Amino acid sequence: MPDSPFLRNPYVPGKPVSPLLFIGRTGEIETAFDQILSRGHLAVWGGSGIGKTSFLNMIAAPQTWKFRGHDPTQAVVVLLSCLGVTPFTAENFWHEVFVILKDALANEPEIAAEVDKFIERRTASKDCLRSILRMIGDRNKFLLLLIDDYDVALRPTANYTEDDASDFLSDCRNLASHSKESDYFASIVTSLRRLNEAGIKLKPGESPWYNHYLFQPLKPFSETDAASLLGGLPLTPALRDGIRDIADGSPALLQVAGYLLFREFRAERIPDSDAFATEFQRATEHYFEDNWNQSNDTEQTLLMLLALTHLKGRLLKKRYDLGDTDVIFSQKERELRDLEERGVVVYQVQEGKKQYRFASSLMEWWVVKEIENSDEEALQARQRTFLNLMSRRQAETVTNAIRWLWQHKEEIPSILSWLGKVTSALPIGFIQG
Repeated sequence: MPDSPFLRNPYVPGKPVSPLLFIGRTGEIETAFDQILSRGHLAVWGGSGIGKTSFLNMIAAPQTWKFRGHDPTQAVVVLLSCLGVTPFTAENFWHEVFVILKDALANEPEIAAEVDKFIERRTASKDCLRSILRMIGDRNKFLLLLIDDYDVALRPTANYTEDDASDFLSDCRNLASHSKESDYFASIVTSLRRLNEAGIKLKPGESPWYNHYLFQPLKPFSETDAASLLGGLPLTPALRDGIRDIADGSPALLQVAGYLLFREFRAERIPDSDAFATEFQRATEHYFEDNWNQSNDTEQTLLMLLALTHLKGRLLKKRYDLGDTDVIFSQKERELRDLEERGVVVYQVQEGKKQYRFASSLMEWWVVKEIENSDEEALQARQRTFLNLMSRRQAETVTNAIRWLWQHKEEIPSILSWLGKVTSALPIGFIQG
């Protein structure tokens, strides 16, 4: 047990991880520096809670540069989130870049003064940044622009039309690839999906604006990295397996589990199963909702089919039929691969076939509840997607299965069924030192 009840909890659910506590991603960090040092551009993508913001903070940290033998003073680092630019417009974006840039140039007062002029006049733009890049280049430095939540720049709104978005993205491409000043400029952007899937539609004959990026998915933690994250806790093997069942390699979910368990360990308490289940659900439900909302209609339907398939194994009596869903899954490898890369599903190969399951048992529970709480109107709205995935007879079979679920909600197991591995391991507590 801990020597002091005042040990600080090292887990930080709901916020980016400090570079000092950052774990893993060695290959991705090296790829980022390869791009930075060659003045290239990297597009990092991954699902909600996968650690994109923490990754950018790690890249921005001077100690990350020094550890790899690079000089952090060579780079003028500007880190911002498009979510913080409200409302998002090109004008507001460049203004925010210049505000942060001014602070980053504290050791270059002459350049900072020029930046300040554009801020005061509200004239910051791509062309203005070019003039600043020339000044930065004259000092043998370069600008590193780290942009989080780049998806926002790809979505038209009432204040930001599709033409506005197209012009903004063209400006970014021009700055990165078609100007002499690009020798003094590197960037890393993050998004929930690949830029070519998340962005505005290209017009006929238009060259893809995203071609100048190297794409890098940020995948869930490996077992080794997940074990490192939880390494500060004396977990029994059963409890460790239980955490993997509810969190898999999601950094965000592992942080929540670690936080709750460390709190009990520090207080020398054996965790209570019901309390843990309630708190874990409350702290993580928005991640599952985000993953659902970020999925397109086809992906949502595949998740529904997967949840219904596995739910049959949890019912005391299997009273509905889904038909041959394996055929549907085999025809939608691309969508399932995207869900896998976002950390929503995982698979194992059995008898030469991929068998998919939810990465987190709680995500499976969340989708079951989504089905349970839907209605006839929502079901009818999905019929077109059903028919794009399966035959009319199969669509009718799935529709009847969903209706059966509505009529027999009392037979759906409680959330504790989906938390079975971790809740059964909790009463044993921790390994005694």
